[in-house]
Amino acid sequence: MTISLKFCNITVNDVDESIAFYSDALGLKVHDDVGAEGFRWVTLGSDAQPGLGIVLSAPHAGRSQADGDALQELMTKGVLPILVFATDDVDALFETVRASGAEVLQEPMDQDWGPRDCAFRDPSGNMVRVAQAV
Repeated sequence: MTISLKFCNITVNDVDESIAFYSDALGLKVHDDVGAEGFRWVTLGSDAQPGLGIVLSAPHAGRSQADGDALQELMTKGVLPILVFATDDVDALFETVRASGAEVLQEPMDQDWGPRDCAFRDPSGNMVRVAQAV
């Protein structure tokens, strides 16, 4: 038996603004752009992990009003789970993401627990870390 991650969801305020960040700054590619009931789900991916889809959607997409409101509140507070990506060149990726205008939380640095990493906020306030193995 095998198991693998198929989709990972990221809640965002503005799907178009987030596509620019995740595609242009981080280098992910748009695979699907689906609309239903007034909402959009956009799936992005990476050639490095061809079977994994990263899905961007608004807080109320596919959720009740109360659940969407609660999720929106958590996102606004900046307390949703951290996203961690891996790269083979964290310094180069850092410069690309910084040039996009993203809020820098931490410049690249070597961590005591092993990786060299950096951190940003996406346009919706989600924390995004990018790590490079040392």
